[in-house]
Amino acid sequence: MPMTSEIELAPGRWVGGPHPCFIVAEVGQNHQGDVDTAKSLIKAAKESGADCVKFQKTCLREKFNATALQRPYCGPNSWGKTYGEHKQHLEFSISQFKELQDFAFQNGIIFTSSAMDSASVDVLDTLEVPFLKIGSGDANNFPLLKYAASKKKPMVVSTGMQSMDTVRAIYKLLKAAKCRFCLLHCVSAYPTPAQDVNLRVIQTYKTEFPDVPIGYSGHELGITISISAIAMGAQVLERHITLDKSWKGSDHICSLTPSEFRELVDQVRTVEAALGSPAKQFQSSEEPCYNKLGKTLVAARHLSAGMSITEENIKVKVAEPKGCPAEKLYEVIGKKLLRDVGEDESIMCDDLE
Repeated sequence: MPMTSEIELAPGRWVGGPHPCFIVAEVGQNHQGDVDTAKSLIKAAKESGADCVKFQKTCLREKFNATALQRPYCGPNSWGKTYGEHKQHLEFSISQFKELQDFAFQNGIIFTSSAMDSASVDVLDTLEVPFLKIGSGDANNFPLLKYAASKKKPMVVSTGMQSMDTVRAIYKLLKAAKCRFCLLHCVSAYPTPAQDVNLRVIQTYKTEFPDVPIGYSGHELGITISISAIAMGAQVLERHITLDKSWKGSDHICSLTPSEFRELVDQVRTVEAALGSPAKQFQSSEEPCYNKLGKTLVAARHLSAGMSITEENIKVKVAEPKGCPAEKLYEVIGKKLLRDVGEDESIMCDDLE
């Protein structure tokens, strides 16, 4: 399979190929509509080792029709009497977004956002975010995908709630638009049951779309599944971050606290190091064990110079000094000895013609 292509998702930050997994801490709307809380989450994301912090931008009248905005919304997670009031409470203005973007820059972390509609694409383009995120809910919104692609920025597209045929259509649309993009496997359930995650989809994507980086956006509890996604080949990882899982909001329960996010990042980097090279070879770290227990060919009985080696007249033992390594057994059979070798003595490679 060809190596996944590389794209520059942000200035100097490449994704795909041999590059480290790009880890996104999604604030989403876990800021509770408060700029100071949002800043605390940005700082927590940076301190947790994330590469990027991501928010959500919506023009409510573009995303929802009037009836949807007027729908009563009185559940435990509500910030208003109607769904429109609830969403408006959680929506930052352009100036607030700019303030948060500047704060992220000051703290040395990449800032971007999901665009939920074409008006929000324009806002984020004006803010010059390095890449645009399209969430699962808009992955089949082909007009939005085309409009976002027209901005000529890299894109990251989550694919929750979509069929494989729809994902193929997304790929074809963005390829036709000459867009640089990543596809993220995702299951839009909050939290996602482990049996519904199906991490093998990552490999399906990597096989079918070998020329784009593939990642994972997780909504499960804990960090085990997300770490496993890295072992499956995910090159972008997105998880929600929160300051308190008990806060009002449906995303908090499947979000990670700063300490959990730090642990996730550390474990991802450990897995990446462990994945290493596909080449199987002797490692320098194995040398102490080899010196102690590595096997050598030894004489099963006294062998005289000129004798031909047979399988019956040699044994494999831990021996001093180290001689011809055990894996050379079938290579040395039939070769003649150049010197006498005593019983139980190491047979050296130089002892054979």
